[in-house]
Amino acid sequence: RKRGSWSFSPAGLGAVRMSRLAKGLLPWILVWLLPQPCRSLTWKISSIYCQFSDFCECDFRPNIDGLECDLSRYLYGQHLVKEIVLAAIRQYTESANPEKPLVLSFHGWSGTGKTYVTSMLVKHLYGRGFRSPNVHQFVPTLHFPHAGSLMQYQKDLESWIVRNLTACQRSIFIFDEMDKMFPGLIDVIMPFLGSHCAYCRRALFIFIGNAGGEQINQLVLDSWRNRKEREDIDLHGLEAILSEAVYNNPKSGFWKSKIIEENWIDHFVPFLPLVQRHVKQCVKMELGLRQVTGREDVVQAVTDAMNYFPKQEKLFSQTGCKTVGTKVDFYL
Repeated sequence: RKRGSWSFSPAGLGAVRMSRLAKGLLPWILVWLLPQPCRSLTWKISSIYCQFSDFCECDFRPNIDGLECDLSRYLYGQHLVKEIVLAAIRQYTESANPEKPLVLSFHGWSGTGKTYVTSMLVKHLYGRGFRSPNVHQFVPTLHFPHAGSLMQYQKDLESWIVRNLTACQRSIFIFDEMDKMFPGLIDVIMPFLGSHCAYCRRALFIFIGNAGGEQINQLVLDSWRNRKEREDIDLHGLEAILSEAVYNNPKSGFWKSKIIEENWIDHFVPFLPLVQRHVKQCVKMELGLRQVTGREDVVQAVTDAMNYFPKQEKLFSQTGCKTVGTKVDFYL
């Protein structure tokens, strides 16, 4: 018999089912028996329940239809992102017993939607969004600012992940601005990314960085010069290019990382540079959020105010849609 496995006789199957049912109902029976003032402490019981029950999902409330709708309506110029992210998240949420955590790495130029898509994922996966205790976001300049404290950061990060995965296996860990993370720090989480960590398999890890953006931009530019449709760009060879780009970039937190060497990242997700028509879509969305209609003058003014590259073609927005909201307020 394999370690950790159980075998049941037919006679004992009914007893096992009753035991599971009782196990599932016990926390809620305890909550019901509590006096009213004490019921504010139910989150503690729920946390304990998460540690022992396969059925507890904590604050995990996936809404895949809502995610698909938001990606379709509010994300512009990113057909690859929609395709990869939606398929990966759908499989992740539908799998009761995944073999390993889902690990995504978002790459691309500033303002192309990496943080925006991450916020959509949090919104549609957790009932309380970023207020959920199971959503953990790390920013290197805020959480790991000093190079001399690298070893302490490694210990703290490892401890944080263990503690929170113990509390809820359906936790998400977001590592923003990977370009500003000290190389070597991120490798401390490698034991949590594989199939050998039983309590990690339902977790979600997302890395966000600009590294690889130049390679993506060049690929899109070459495609445009060859008169190919942007939507015809596929993943063929692109993930390998991104993997190599971040691994060999001394300014990337993945520089010479064992996470890259041992292929623990499931999907390298490329965010393509945005062109003028995408900027206009962003402007119209911002106007819609302000309940403003019929202002084509503002749409054109904001679009013209953006900086574009390369110098000759002036094809891609230098900051994507990142500064569009501020410019809309200015021109209104």
